[in-house]
Amino acid sequence: MAEENFVDYVKIFCASGNGGAGSAHLRREKYIPKGGPDGGDGGRGGHVILRGNAQMWTLIHLKYQRHFKAGKGAPGGKQQSTGADGEDVVIDVPLGTVVRDPETGEILCELTGNGEKKVLMEGGRGGQGNVHFKTSTHQTPRYAQPGEPGVQGWRILELKILADVGLVGYPSVGKSTLLSVVSAAKPKIAAYPFTTLTPNLGIVTCRGNYSFVMADIPGIIEGAHKGKGLGLRFLRHIERNSMLLFMVPADSNDHRKEYAMLLNELEKYSPQLLDKERLLVICKSDMLDEELMKEISSEMKDFPHIFISSVTGYNIQLLKDKIWEILNR
Repeated sequence: MAEENFVDYVKIFCASGNGGAGSAHLRREKYIPKGGPDGGDGGRGGHVILRGNAQMWTLIHLKYQRHFKAGKGAPGGKQQSTGADGEDVVIDVPLGTVVRDPETGEILCELTGNGEKKVLMEGGRGGQGNVHFKTSTHQTPRYAQPGEPGVQGWRILELKILADVGLVGYPSVGKSTLLSVVSAAKPKIAAYPFTTLTPNLGIVTCRGNYSFVMADIPGIIEGAHKGKGLGLRFLRHIERNSMLLFMVPADSNDHRKEYAMLLNELEKYSPQLLDKERLLVICKSDMLDEELMKEISSEMKDFPHIFISSVTGYNIQLLKDKIWEILNR
């Protein structure tokens, strides 16, 4: 997916339909000169509905169409006939979409299942016809309720990528290269920071035709939890991952420190992220000999880790097996 086609944040305006007015009709037929009230209820106004769609991966379709208005409910008719409901507006969104109130930032709903529906704006209720107001002392009420107005307002939609494994590391550490090796994804790869500006997804096949989804999250830098380097946009995608794969390069000056700094950024953004399963990968290990590997292993003995090289394929199958084992604990 081209980066310019990936949209994970939009603000849309929604207006539900007004309810239809109730009818104040009085029954008048031949031989029944005083038939009494028979006005029907008005129809409900149309809802604005969000629907999860597993075939969508971006909110780009909402980038240029930001206004949605549902239909009005029809008024009630004679013979107690109820007016038709207003036409609903259904907006398809990718799984992992979160809806927020732009004023308070409160999460209103989220969609994680294919076909799951959430009413974003409820249509106004239809008014009651005059038949509801008939009493023993007031046999012919000549009034009915008006329909309730619909509701309208702005809503923020954020997409949080749904993936089994999220790659976490500093820019240019080799996350995109690893994704391109273990899956059919073709992310942009170059030797400069922030080559990846949007998340990339790849389906990784394991032994026995099992598979899981891996997400290449754009690189995190120190201060990302404060928004530095577009960190807040990047970090929210990690919230949906079942497991986090931390990547530290073999040529790092201090492997423990770099790993600790990554954990610190996640903790400051959301402490719950540290409750996720995680595995440390020492990447670019083709530049290491056995003695250096033993030295680094001794340094990182407190953390489950594995040495890999995306260039030579060293331990790539072992990494996939390990990930599958962790995901299925």
